[in-house]
Amino acid sequence: MAPSVSDMPSSSADSAAQLLQDLETSQTLLPLWTQMTRLNPPEPNPTAVPYLWKYDTIRPCLLRAGHLVTEKQAERRVLMLVNPARDAPYTTDTLYAGLQLVMPNETAPAHRHTAFAMRYIIEGSGGFTAVHGRRIRMQKGDVILTPTWNYHDHGKDGSGPMIWLDGLDLPNFRHFPVHFVEHFCEPRYPAEDVDTSTSPIVFPWSQMKARLDGLEGSWATQRYLKVDGREVSRVLGGCAERLAAEAASPRRQDTLSAVYHVISGKGRSEIGSQTLEWQAGDTFCVPSWYPYRHFADAGETVYLYRFDDKPMITALGFYRSASDDTETLISD
Repeated sequence: MAPSVSDMPSSSADSAAQLLQDLETSQTLLPLWTQMTRLNPPEPNPTAVPYLWKYDTIRPCLLRAGHLVTEKQAERRVLMLVNPARDAPYTTDTLYAGLQLVMPNETAPAHRHTAFAMRYIIEGSGGFTAVHGRRIRMQKGDVILTPTWNYHDHGKDGSGPMIWLDGLDLPNFRHFPVHFVEHFCEPRYPAEDVDTSTSPIVFPWSQMKARLDGLEGSWATQRYLKVDGREVSRVLGGCAERLAAEAASPRRQDTLSAVYHVISGKGRSEIGSQTLEWQAGDTFCVPSWYPYRHFADAGETVYLYRFDDKPMITALGFYRSASDDTETLISD
């Protein structure tokens, strides 16, 4: 029942300041009007910041871990790329990235999890991943998917390390606490070799590079898509980009966040007010709503791999670009 006029305190006995002071003692009430700007900002306001991880710095640490930490101790020998404005598992506010290592004659034990994974193979030969009964050879530049809840293990034959970039949707499970892992009863899940070139969960670099090189212009991009044209998952997706020597990509600013890996070439990215200078092997992030452009140095074509949150942001209706006519965003 609504309070009557007689239930209301008189203005002489009360004040807005007194109300706020009284509310401070409550653990379940908070006035929205004091939080309005924070909760309803005038534009997207990511917590993550642009950042560059240098491969020449990370690789020696990863190899040290390969000698000091066994695959059984680690389960997954990974160095996480943690955004300096956040804690793990945030590389951006919605994306997780890490560099994973498997040494010769090792097996990273089989498990499965709710999270979806995209893996870009950085270096090595003789490595493989077995995904729910399909064993796939890892080759430099390939992108290999691990769909949700598929048992998978990783291994390495021959000599030298196998290193790849993991991309997962782990940050989302801070908001939706439904992620969990199940371990298989044996180190390896039973699997048979499959043809990498025909597997639906493998995107060979040779094929993607040919597609990029077949496009006109100094800048080109192609998404990794399923045969039927759909994104590779409902949350994560990715693409590859080609940038001619001394060329620049278009300026972009939208509500997507992305992690880039430099396949080859040198250059820089202007992200907001920062300039990140990169070379082959480096990884950097572009948080949501930061305006950015890539610039290639002289001498060689630049190729970039990217994974992003486009499928999720688009499906939820959260996609916005700074170039949008805002009146077109009105929803029925």
